Amino acid sequence: MARKNDAFYFDSFSECGKLACQAARLLADTMRDFDPDRIEEAMESMHAIEQAADERKHDVLDALVTAFVTPIEREDIAVLSDYLDTVVDRIEGVLLRLYFDNIRSIRPDALRLVEMIERTCGEMCKLIDELPQFKRSKTLREHVIAINTVEEEADSVYIAAMRDLHTGCDDPMIVFTWHEIYTFLEYCVDSCEHVADTVDSIVMKNS
Repeated sequence: MARKNDAFYFDSFSECGKLACQAARLLADTMRDFDPDRIEEAMESMHAIEQAADERKHDVLDALVTAFVTPIEREDIAVLSDYLDTVVDRIEGVLLRLYFDNIRSIRPDALRLVEMIERTCGEMCKLIDELPQFKRSKTLREHVIAINTVEEEADSVYIAAMRDLHTGCDDPMIVFTWHEIYTFLEYCVDSCEHVADTVDSIVMKNS
């Protein structure tokens, strides 16, 4: 029974990671081939992904209520599940802001940030897939480092983008809307790093 429960938690984490990758890919595709008149279609698809991630999170939390034995500490399971769900929420948040701020075209530095979101989500999926065998994994730590590295790159792009926005744009409405969008793009990468740091902490506590 314990082995079955272990698989449930790890499989749920893996599924949430895959949903985050789907969300990142959808956001990137939408922004690269941006058509403001079709963004509502993307929002519907994104919301379906977000709902699936929410359901996975609730399934994990419901299982914790009655679980007698868990593969790692209950609190760590709850925190990791929440952080994985937050990644999808943040990605959906970017798309929502493109919609209600009525963005008509995408700035080039935003495309650099969304590419970094794709990269961090990809590394995050690989990291989560290594979690069940963390005691003998030879690549788990490499994925943590890769995510941290991309997050540092994203910080640099974010700072440069914000500087360019605030010094090169005279329209206060554009400054306001893109300030928020850049911030949410950066939040997405930060959210992936939170997942990586949580996994790193879990490994340290259980090794």
